[in-house]
Amino acid sequence: MKKFVITMITILLLCAGLGYGSHELTKSTGDSGDKVLNLYNWGDYIDPALLTKFQKETGYHVNVETFDSNEAMYTKIKQGGTSYDLTVPSDYMVQKMKADHMLIPLDKSKLTGMNNYGSAFLNKSFDPNNRYSIPYFWGTLGIIYNDQDVKPGTLTHWNQLWNPKYKDGIMLIDSARDIMGFSLISLNKSVNTTNSADLLAARNKLFQLSPNVKAVVADEIKMYMAEGEAPVAVDWSGEASEMMSQNSHLHYVVPTEGSNMWFDNLVIPKTAKHFKAIYAFLNFMNQPKNAAQNAAYIGYSTPNNQALKLLPKSVRDDQQFYPPQTVLKRLQVYSNLSPEKVQEYNDLYLEFKMHH
Repeated sequence: MKKFVITMITILLLCAGLGYGSHELTKSTGDSGDKVLNLYNWGDYIDPALLTKFQKETGYHVNVETFDSNEAMYTKIKQGGTSYDLTVPSDYMVQKMKADHMLIPLDKSKLTGMNNYGSAFLNKSFDPNNRYSIPYFWGTLGIIYNDQDVKPGTLTHWNQLWNPKYKDGIMLIDSARDIMGFSLISLNKSVNTTNSADLLAARNKLFQLSPNVKAVVADEIKMYMAEGEAPVAVDWSGEASEMMSQNSHLHYVVPTEGSNMWFDNLVIPKTAKHFKAIYAFLNFMNQPKNAAQNAAYIGYSTPNNQALKLLPKSVRDDQQFYPPQTVLKRLQVYSNLSPEKVQEYNDLYLEFKMHH
């Protein structure tokens, strides 16, 4: 799932009513005229230069409004009163929005470039046959380690995190589904299990991990790891990429027994109005050169295989962020769980945090 915490500057801008960047969505511009596209996206999740290029090529002006969580996006669209043409939910949220009749199916006859996407990134369980969604970016959950403390190649399994040699040495990203998830995988269970006994076992195993856990933190985990505050962390691939760009001693590994694979996706919400602009934009983003430019700007993994070929060889061959098929086939995508089960995951995770 997209793991991006909105920056404090952006929060201040939003609180001040200034919108985000130069692509503010307002009632005066967002709802009037046919030459606009209203995009509801995560913060800083598209290269601004691409928006300028799109407008020059097509004449459509893109208004961007941002959100910082799938749930915030869902709530705002559900409440109505908006006119978003496209939004970018993660895998499980596509499933939820589809179930709640909040999405418009894609008209495949108006789409070009869908054959640029790799088969590993299409026809996923949250949206069979991509009836509603086009993959935008993807990534994994894994382990970051500092080679000044951990010998490269030695930390390759989730269960190794319980080794007493990592006492007070592991930072965890603050995410119930992910932390419960890797504990479940270490027990050979599905990350989507609804079996209460499995969930209790995962929580109990996390209790046993507590002596090794230095901190459970949010976005500041990137700063801590970049500054060498801990030898090991569990975090998402996109976050790992940022840390590694600041500290050459850091490395990222997806444990061999598998992990979570998340997707962010472009979808058309029921609020959409500007369909010519929508398909012009989707086809524009499907073009390999544009998808490659966006991936270079964002730093996340592109599902567009033709775009990947345009990226530097050092990026294409980096198995930390573009793992081989042997790893891909062991990754699990989160399913949308019932509110009751989501609460159960959250409650057990909170017990672990309090225990820690």
